Amino acid sequence: MSGSVLHPGGPTGYNVRMHFATTETPVGIVEIGVDAGELVSLEFVDKAHVEGADPSGILDSLRAYFAGDLTALDDVPVRFDRGTPFQREVWNALRTIPVGQTISYAELALRVGRPTAYRAVGAANGQNPIGVVVPCHRVIAADGTLGGYAGGLDRKRWLLAHECAAPSFARLL
Repeated sequence: MSGSVLHPGGPTGYNVRMHFATTETPVGIVEIGVDAGELVSLEFVDKAHVEGADPSGILDSLRAYFAGDLTALDDVPVRFDRGTPFQREVWNALRTIPVGQTISYAELALRVGRPTAYRAVGAANGQNPIGVVVPCHRVIAADGTLGGYAGGLDRKRWLLAHECAAPSFARLL
């Protein structure tokens, strides 16, 4: 399902056409926002709100990922229209975590050059506007526990199991 709405104040400050679409996944309904072929939002929703075509084929990539093609999201173009420079740096670093791997919040802090800022990194991780495609679910606590996830721990657990990414997998089930 998809549709479009006028979105004021796009990247150039002019009105741009933002396309929204939803799809069913094994872990719930996902709604995406696409502008100029780039994914700018992905969130889990309770109810599908829009209908129409798949903007830029991004839903096809999501469906392929959920069907088992774990690299289907690697080339989905994303753009962060909100967030502080620090948050954007953290979100960009998330895309460097390979499928099948997890890292700790402390490791993510190291990757963005701020080794003592693991709490700030955790907060930025929690504000990620493009879940699943920007894989914040691959960040876990240093002791191997899941930590938080805006989409809910059951979804995080499912995503990690889907990707075979849990370091101590028995603890997550």
